[in-house]
Amino acid sequence: MSDLGAALDVVGPRWALLIVERLLDGPQRYGDLQRELGVPTNMLATRLRELEAAGVLHRLPLRHNTRAYALTDRGSALWEAIEALGRWGAAHAETPPAP
Repeated sequence: MSDLGAALDVVGPRWALLIVERLLDGPQRYGDLQRELGVPTNMLATRLRELEAAGVLHRLPLRHNTRAYALTDRGSALWEAIEALGRWGAAHAETPPAP
């Protein structure tokens, strides 16, 4: 498997990079992530478990049985890739493909 393939195994599934992007701003509670991203709760729970298992994020203990998530160093290292994809999207998302 290529290096890109290995990376996509971790952050390729739908919503994964959007979750990481939100967490680049700092820790977020589960409900806030769900509301801000509009991701279905079952999908959010699945992606958070996968990203946690991959060492991209970790849970933070909060009071009253609520959950929050923060990036690990491994997750924070995705910043440059997310920025580059965002720039590419801004430049090319609305441009029709060339024949």
